[in-house]
Amino acid sequence: MDPTDKTIVVTGATSLQGRAVTRHLLDGGWRVRALTRNPDGAPAKALASVGAQIVRAQMEDISSVIDAAEGAHGLFSVQPTVGSPGTAPDFCAEDEVRWGMNIAEAAQAVDIRHLVFSSVAGSGRHGSEVLPQNLVSKWRIEQHLAKLGVPATILRPVSFMENYTGGYALQSGRLVSGIAPDVPLQILAVDDVGFFAALAFSLPQEWIGRATDLAGDELTPVQIAAHIETAIGCPLPYAQIPIETIRAVDEQFAFAHEWLNERGYRADIAGTRRIHPAAMDFRTWLQRTGAAQVTAFLDAQQEVGRRR
Repeated sequence: MDPTDKTIVVTGATSLQGRAVTRHLLDGGWRVRALTRNPDGAPAKALASVGAQIVRAQMEDISSVIDAAEGAHGLFSVQPTVGSPGTAPDFCAEDEVRWGMNIAEAAQAVDIRHLVFSSVAGSGRHGSEVLPQNLVSKWRIEQHLAKLGVPATILRPVSFMENYTGGYALQSGRLVSGIAPDVPLQILAVDDVGFFAALAFSLPQEWIGRATDLAGDELTPVQIAAHIETAIGCPLPYAQIPIETIRAVDEQFAFAHEWLNERGYRADIAGTRRIHPAAMDFRTWLQRTGAAQVTAFLDAQQEVGRRR
């Protein structure tokens, strides 16, 4: 499809996924209407500087999304999950589902021709096994899109490589998580979500009605730590957080880790690469952007430690 003069609305535009999708759409010649609750913030201004139109809207306020999406051709929908950076402390799974349903209903109200929804790998297995809450939430949004009949593409990425660049995984000079050391975990670079979203909008005849799990690599936590260690030139041992320690904080989070340890995502990595041969493996991502992000975070941690 020729994107000339066609506008794609990007919700969550200042999130990692939103920024990646915005960049790929702009590079592909689309006009982008970037929705954010804080148009005056630095992330929004950075998007404006590369050509996005910044519009104030909040996913919990469906009328603001309808107003912002009026006249657009397509819409990219992504919602935060519980614990995502920038969400309120009381943000819950029902909020995520309501926000996603609001976007779907706004798209229907303004006759969006193509909606691309970023879900999560494994959500399509609902009904065949018990799934973690974050997968159930995304599946519920998928089902609402289907019920409304909105022309949609469902992208289902696995865990993001960017999860290994901050305090979620880097603690006290170690890489930590609830995944057992020898259990392979499927991962994907956020930038590749941007590629797939732009591809779907450009080929609606191939992508509307399609749901695809996406993964770029599969590594154990020990292998991930070793690759990071090589890339940054500093020791980074792996330490598993006991599931019971996680359960003492959050039962759902503990179950999510048990699910990853015992079942996992099962995306078709070869299938992802057939569509996108340049999809990044973990070492490529480290070389391009990841190692610099990890180093910057660790340096900032050391600086804070020196000041104490």
